[in-house]
Amino acid sequence: MNSEQQYIDLYTQSSGIINAHSAPVMNALREQAFADFRRMGFPTRKVERYKYTDVAKLFEPDYGLNLNRLDIPVNPYDAFRCDVPNLSTSLYFVVNDSFYTRQLPQAHLPEGVIVDSLCRVAATQPQLVEPYYGRLAQTGADALVALNTMLAQDGVLIHVARGCHIGRPVQIVNLLSATSPVLAVRRLLIVLEQDASLSLVSCNHTHPDCAPSTVSSVIEIDLAPGSRLEFCELEESTADSSNSMHLNARVDAMARLELVPVTLSCGHSRNNYLVSLDGENASLNIAAMGICTGKRIADSSATVLHNAPRCNSQQTFRYVAEDQARAAFEGLIRVARGAHHTEASQTSRNVVTSADARVHTAPQLEIYCDDVKCSHGAATGSLDPRAMFYMQTRGIPRDTARAMLLQAFMSDVLDAVRIESLRQGLRRLVERRLSHGAIDGEAEAAELCENCGAC
Repeated sequence: MNSEQQYIDLYTQSSGIINAHSAPVMNALREQAFADFRRMGFPTRKVERYKYTDVAKLFEPDYGLNLNRLDIPVNPYDAFRCDVPNLSTSLYFVVNDSFYTRQLPQAHLPEGVIVDSLCRVAATQPQLVEPYYGRLAQTGADALVALNTMLAQDGVLIHVARGCHIGRPVQIVNLLSATSPVLAVRRLLIVLEQDASLSLVSCNHTHPDCAPSTVSSVIEIDLAPGSRLEFCELEESTADSSNSMHLNARVDAMARLELVPVTLSCGHSRNNYLVSLDGENASLNIAAMGICTGKRIADSSATVLHNAPRCNSQQTFRYVAEDQARAAFEGLIRVARGAHHTEASQTSRNVVTSADARVHTAPQLEIYCDDVKCSHGAATGSLDPRAMFYMQTRGIPRDTARAMLLQAFMSDVLDAVRIESLRQGLRRLVERRLSHGAIDGEAEAAELCENCGAC
């Protein structure tokens, strides 16, 4: 049986169960998603943006799905301890792919702000979900989005009403925990109305005792005119877990989206970003970094569509690949006709620390109008031996010098984090990660176990 067929059979046999444990707004898109998935199948490596990810192999195992929405016997407040001290947030949990409702933050959010189960809000207040759900992440454009849409039963909704400003950051911890291999199907819908603002931290963690599993996640972001979203996403996953993420965003006039994805550890991580700047003077900043060791893979694709005049976008992607790890970046800036006075830049800079590590990069530009400022570039190399020699002659041990140079290489990304306590905490996490050098799976599991506080 091929990878696609098991999901086709699963949906054919279980669509009634899936619908019964979800909301009508989400159910309304399933049949079209199923038809699109059945028509397209998983993308192969012949598709340029999936050249370095074997999607069919990623979803090939016989994963279990929690279609009946059974409670997962884990208390995330006991199983998770934040590695960033003094980070004051409104904290929410998603266990596998279910919003955790047994214990919610005691501090109330401002009036007009909702952070809740996507399924519950879609059932009780469908007018908040229906205009946005599945509108940006089109099932006909990508089979992985179609698969997620036809199977997703819950998720998180963040809705900020017009003019609301949340002083304290919102933090969502996505915890993967299972005694047998599972496919966790997650959705995150973020809607900011006009002149609203939000700082969001999303942490993806795998319990050290979790069986080899995969996460399929789709994030949709709709920013109304004048709104602002700061979104930092941290991935700390074990070597035998995989992640497939699609982020689709629409940024309206005078709105700003700041994305800081940080991958500290992963098995196979595939991230897709599609951002449309649809209103005049909309802006985007993506500052992304990843550290890959062992035989792990970090693969990203970013497409930014400039559809309106006077928009600005900046993209910075930086990877460190060690041992036999693989990292890849494929990017595209497309400037539509009439999008005059566009300013856009895209850079991919990478470091390989061994002869067997590989980084593949392909930045691209498509420009269909005049009077724009656009640039793109890519560079991959090793650590400067002269800098290493200089630091060692000053009494700095080789491993320490190496970690310091790599941390300096990542500094531009970390500087993009606006939350002071989070920025300092990430610096310490990156320093600790780089100081360990090549971390094998057993040592990494022990480190994560020590950090999570579950044992």
